Amino acid sequence: MNTLPHSESQTVEFKSSFNEEVIETLVAFSNAKGGTVYVGVSDNGKTSGVTVSKETVQQWINEIKNKTTPQIIPDAEVIEIENKTVISLFIPEFPIKPVSVRGKYYKRAGNSNHLLSVYEIANEHLKTINSSWDFYIDPNHTEMDLSREKIAKFITKIKQNDGIRQTGLSNVKILNKMEIFRDGKITFGAYLLFAKDYCAISDVQIGRFKSDITIIDSISLNTDLFQEVDSIIAFIKKHLKVAYIITGEPQRTERFDYPVDAIREIVVNMVVHRDYRDSSASIIKIFDNRIEFYNPGKLYGGITVKDLLSGNYMSRSRNKLIARAFKEAGMIERYGSGIMRVRKICKDYGVIDPDFKEVFNGFQVILYSERIIETDLVTDVTDKVTNKVTDNQQAIIKLIMENNTVSANEISKIIGMSKRKVLQNMLKLKEIKILERVGNNKSGYWEIIDK
Repeated sequence: MNTLPHSESQTVEFKSSFNEEVIETLVAFSNAKGGTVYVGVSDNGKTSGVTVSKETVQQWINEIKNKTTPQIIPDAEVIEIENKTVISLFIPEFPIKPVSVRGKYYKRAGNSNHLLSVYEIANEHLKTINSSWDFYIDPNHTEMDLSREKIAKFITKIKQNDGIRQTGLSNVKILNKMEIFRDGKITFGAYLLFAKDYCAISDVQIGRFKSDITIIDSISLNTDLFQEVDSIIAFIKKHLKVAYIITGEPQRTERFDYPVDAIREIVVNMVVHRDYRDSSASIIKIFDNRIEFYNPGKLYGGITVKDLLSGNYMSRSRNKLIARAFKEAGMIERYGSGIMRVRKICKDYGVIDPDFKEVFNGFQVILYSERIIETDLVTDVTDKVTNKVTDNQQAIIKLIMENNTVSANEISKIIGMSKRKVLQNMLKLKEIKILERVGNNKSGYWEIIDK
């Protein structure tokens, strides 16, 4: 006995009758993973049946073929269910994407059809031909817009990074081999990588915020991508808090409130994976307790944030030429592993896990300075000082371990003690070498001294 799927899904659609929406759904299936439309079934899965003649199904197939580009032809099957006739129309994933109906492009998303935007249509085509936007010839710029010095510096880097492969090749052959130049013309990728002066499409805005609306320092960047990475990191480091740890070695060790390696990884990923066809700028906001990194362009290739955090996905690069250039220059270790490295760096550094989310048609990473507080660590430190300090002083220690930039005012409100008493207790903790202030009163932080 024939049976139907229980409900609509990524690969199943129910239709009471044959109409334009059936063709739209078949197109959506062909642009995704394929699927089946059951004609003669209502939305709730109840079999209503259809009345067809011998010629009816063939007429449907002809109509589907004539209204789609490239033409698609579904496999049709007549099914008898509960003494009623249902027609199943199956279409596999089409190898050349995207397929359209009447000039519109759809793709299956969950149990509904999604109308593709211009960017999504272009991306589907580029994925089909295993290419990306940055490989295309830039019609607005020529070799005169590129810096010879920057190209030479790049070639030196990649020869040092992998001399066996590249040493015997001339500079021109290396650039042609990487398709940075095509048919004697520069690509969009070449312009972004080696722009001589002002680069119109690499806009990055960075600000140091004292509050959500108060900016105390800012910078705008419109330069080549390699220079942007260095400039972004330099500006961020300028606004980080730093402690100098005495290790017994001749030189002191610097400890920033954020892991600089994680910042570098995030910045490189921003620059490499940004959607440069979007006119929006990349935006970085530095606050007292977090840094927000925003990039135009959502996750590429159908990857979700859940996939990203699980590591269970196949990486697909939006800008293949740029990604390859950064890898050849030794600035990317492995494609698609950046987020996992950022999370591991943060964990090893002792700060809480960053946030990753899609917002405003883009992707955002929020890096926090808040430290991981292990329960055992709090207990251990508290046990060590129990015989030396009062209950109120123990409460102050715990608050500082949870937030090392907490102010006397904030402590006063939380534990219900006057600010004067809080300051007296903090002074006592400093005198008995349990508490230490690192930096000045305005931008410094507290440190618990582990004796």
